[in-house]
Amino acid sequence: MRRKALKAAFPRTIPILTGYLFLGLGFGIFANASGFSYWYPFFMCILIYGGAMQFVGIELLLSPFAPVQTFFLSLVIQARHIFYSVSMLDKYKGTGLKKPYLIFGMTDETFSLNYSTDIPEGVDRSWFYFFITLLDHSYWIIASTLGAILGSMIKLNLKGVEFVMTAMFVVIFLNQWLKEESHASSLCGLLIATGCLIAFGPGKFLLPTMAGILLFLTVFRKKLEERTVVS
Repeated sequence: MRRKALKAAFPRTIPILTGYLFLGLGFGIFANASGFSYWYPFFMCILIYGGAMQFVGIELLLSPFAPVQTFFLSLVIQARHIFYSVSMLDKYKGTGLKKPYLIFGMTDETFSLNYSTDIPEGVDRSWFYFFITLLDHSYWIIASTLGAILGSMIKLNLKGVEFVMTAMFVVIFLNQWLKEESHASSLCGLLIATGCLIAFGPGKFLLPTMAGILLFLTVFRKKLEERTVVS
């Protein structure tokens, strides 16, 4: 059962592996260039696993001790995960002891995969979600640690590497678009995100966008489900 779930999960995580390889290397090199040995990014990836928050965390470790400011900064940066968790309540129901780790490991990319991927017939749902999460987490740990080690040995120019994550999300979105029978929810996300970007600017549009999408899907959930069934 576990091996079958692992074999089904691995091919679906290959795009994440590609993105995490480059971005993780960048984080590891950044941590090393900031004066930290490879042990710091290694344990940060295991215990924090926060993506963008880890980059900020390096700066915070070099700044004066300010726990209150650190708490609120972390809350603002990672607040989108509140909306992710609401969306995954039904999917993670009945996953037993795996649930705490599934919640801890729910990054942007893992959320996208676990939310949108169709589970193959005969594959245990909870183990499938678990291995998607575990594989993604492993990629990030390995890439970041390797980046820190390489950073101490050679100097690399990683200008523009952050676009890897943007490209990966575009691929995930297009894959979901092609599988949808109704594009109402996807169009909703695009329109609300565009409106919030214009209204609030690139630095502040994320939380209003997530709140708007959550409100829209909550209000029109039944209509969207009926439309999907009819289609």
